Amino acid sequence: MTDTNVTSPVQRILSRIGLLAVVIFVVMTAAGAYLLGRFGVDSPVDYQDDIDHFKYGSLGSEHEFGVPYWIWRALPEVFPDKLPDNGWESLGFVFEKGKDLPIGMSQRRYLGFDLVWLNCAFCHAGTVRETPASEPRAYAAMPANTFDFRAFMRFLFAAGEDRRFTPERILLQIQTIRQREKLGDLPLLDRLVLRFYAIYYMRQRILTLRDRLNFIEEQPEWGPGRVDTFNPLKAYFNFPIEKLPKEERIGTTDFPSIWNQGQRRDLKMELHWDGNNVSLEERNRSAAMGAGVTPPTADRPRMKRIANWLLTLPAPPYPYKIDKERAAQGAPIYRKYCADCHGADGRNFSGKYVGKVTPIDEIGTDRYRLDSYTYDVAVNQNMIFAGYGDERFSHFRKTYGYANSPLDGVWLRAPYLHNGSVPTLRDLFEPSRNRPREFYRGYDVYDQKKVGFIADVAAEKGKKFFLYDTKAAGNANHGHEGYRYGTELSVADKEALVEYLKTF
Repeated sequence: MTDTNVTSPVQRILSRIGLLAVVIFVVMTAAGAYLLGRFGVDSPVDYQDDIDHFKYGSLGSEHEFGVPYWIWRALPEVFPDKLPDNGWESLGFVFEKGKDLPIGMSQRRYLGFDLVWLNCAFCHAGTVRETPASEPRAYAAMPANTFDFRAFMRFLFAAGEDRRFTPERILLQIQTIRQREKLGDLPLLDRLVLRFYAIYYMRQRILTLRDRLNFIEEQPEWGPGRVDTFNPLKAYFNFPIEKLPKEERIGTTDFPSIWNQGQRRDLKMELHWDGNNVSLEERNRSAAMGAGVTPPTADRPRMKRIANWLLTLPAPPYPYKIDKERAAQGAPIYRKYCADCHGADGRNFSGKYVGKVTPIDEIGTDRYRLDSYTYDVAVNQNMIFAGYGDERFSHFRKTYGYANSPLDGVWLRAPYLHNGSVPTLRDLFEPSRNRPREFYRGYDVYDQKKVGFIADVAAEKGKKFFLYDTKAAGNANHGHEGYRYGTELSVADKEALVEYLKTF
């Protein structure tokens, strides 16, 4: 008789193979679930408070340009010789107490890492000090008066070119930082991905971006609070920058303020410095692209949250003493010379020419920014977001001058004119021959008499400020002068007008 309870060798092998297959399946399923959970998450850091969301919330820029958080922390310590002074602060980034990222930088968990990159506030938040001894106060939606965007890019490009940009060197610095902060070792999987992929990939992306934007090195220095908005866009469109007419290659302007956006939308104002778009929604999406957002990667719900908040965000009131009697004397002067173009006051934007473009031959200000934005750029720009329904751009156009902006929060918008070529309001009411030909930018101590930032301080505690030269291409301080612009008023009337503008 045959013992049916005895298995043959073949059966035992098949049984073991089956068991092994089950084990492998379970292990692979678990590993797959872990890897999906580890690398498939797309989750930004959110903030309950709207102002914190504006300062630190994500637009989705981390998807395309995100830097692993620990690499961001390590770069200034690996390449201190590439910075003008110590740390990210030396480039004008603003750090609030208790925050390890500067205003204007968001964080998102994506592709298995905490990635950081820029948001709206890197262009639209700045600081003010009453005296050199005062703590800086940050204001949301004002121009970023201390941040030097070009110096930031120059640092990244210089780091990417450096032989020290290696996985070994960067991981060593990350380890040093974590030991200093008593955080222990970076997880093994993080170290492996950084060591064999992420750091190499990041360096290649930096060098690719450097090559696309190499034309910037031929431009005059931007300095803090300024950017060339549309020439990098030409590189995005693959325009041959070196073949463009010279007058198109410089378009450096100040960062604008962005309060009270709802009034601007409702009055259908012509937006951007040259009034090249009347759609607030398109302007917002275009600005988000400047922070690194692309049509497929935009975080639309969070962008919408910021846009809605800005609709009714008022300009901050002037925090210092105002001579009410003198301001009252300035009110009728403002109504006579300024209100038609800049609104009834800092809250009422009604006026015959408010938000309309004034021809360049009439306003007479530096025309480089106007000439840098061409018909060809507008045509190409109107193709952006094609395939995304009603998000496609359709309102960009070429104009013939600069738009008249309301003056809400004008006290925080120094230096003045579109290219930031006049340091204070009091200087703006002088003919160009009497305006400062050189002054310093990036200092945030306030000039309460002239209304603007103190502009004759070259350095503070070792930090050097940017010397703005009005003779450089794109930096001219002429224009906005003559009888209708108030430069022929008496000294008393000019000072009364400046005092009144403090109330805006």
